[in-house]
Amino acid sequence: MPYYAGLKKIQDAATRKRTVDGLKRLRGALSTALPARTASDTLLLATWNIREFDSGKYGYRAEEPYFYIAEILSRFDLIAIQEVRDGLYPLQVLQRLLGSWWDFIVTDVTLGTSGNSERMAYLFDRRKVSFTGLAAELVLPKVNGAKTEPVQMARSPYIAGFRAGWAYLTLATVHIYYGESVPVDPRRLEEITAFGKTLAKYAGKLSSAPQYEPGGTPVRDNLIALGDFNIFNRKDVTMEALTAAGFRVPEALQSVPGSNVTKDRHYDQIAYFKELAHLTPTGKAGVFDFYEQVYRLEDEALYAAERAAKPGRNFKDWRTYRMSDHLPMWIEFGIDDGDAYLDSLS
Repeated sequence: MPYYAGLKKIQDAATRKRTVDGLKRLRGALSTALPARTASDTLLLATWNIREFDSGKYGYRAEEPYFYIAEILSRFDLIAIQEVRDGLYPLQVLQRLLGSWWDFIVTDVTLGTSGNSERMAYLFDRRKVSFTGLAAELVLPKVNGAKTEPVQMARSPYIAGFRAGWAYLTLATVHIYYGESVPVDPRRLEEITAFGKTLAKYAGKLSSAPQYEPGGTPVRDNLIALGDFNIFNRKDVTMEALTAAGFRVPEALQSVPGSNVTKDRHYDQIAYFKELAHLTPTGKAGVFDFYEQVYRLEDEALYAAERAAKPGRNFKDWRTYRMSDHLPMWIEFGIDDGDAYLDSLS
């Protein structure tokens, strides 16, 4: 549960009441839609592209959306976040709201126009999840026989290692190049293909799980690709490029709606490489539509004064710069293999 004391600092009484009412609706909806977090039995893993977090493109976020975003994130244990902009203020605010036991790791700023000055981050609750020390940005290697270096991805994928319960995880989060608004943009397809093939080829070298002797094979871990792939449809060749490399979307996520606001495009994905170790899908997964509770269409008139500061966007678009144009995607895993281990000894 986030700290709510900061609500008292919202000077405008109407804004404070609106925020409190929104939090009440949000809390109820989250409790209904998501399983409760546990101390040690399960891991709630999520990915969320939080739009322009926070560039001030249409005005910097005020206190209200930060309370909503923190409330949503507090229901997960480990979250990959895309589209963090160059300042770390947004992550620092979230950390203060969530509590000192939450931590984050983050990339440097992506240079170049196609990278949009973005970072990627992992936010995690240290009471459940520990960082193993592995943190790296993926650079595509030169293919054998190639005369030129490969074109790097617009935003370097961010790889990091974690442990939760019995499971070791190597996460690789991406924000794939969008390009043209068509199902198969050539560069988008090239990025997903190169990303999947590179991870698959070097999977054994990416683990930060324990090695118990020099040159020994690490304990089995779980290589998971997650983030904003900008995939329009699960049947597109962009999705096939990921699965052809050996990545599998858990069954519980194969039937969830799209992760854009209108839920008709499957931009975001969570997929594991080949098989899982000490990480068991519980069958619970989904995307969470926060717009049913906050920044609702019927609330448009309540934000007229705030929108007037930077006019030019309709309410449906403007609100995505307060919250996001993506919905968070999540999945629950079991991480306690104690009974299975004891059974193997009997």
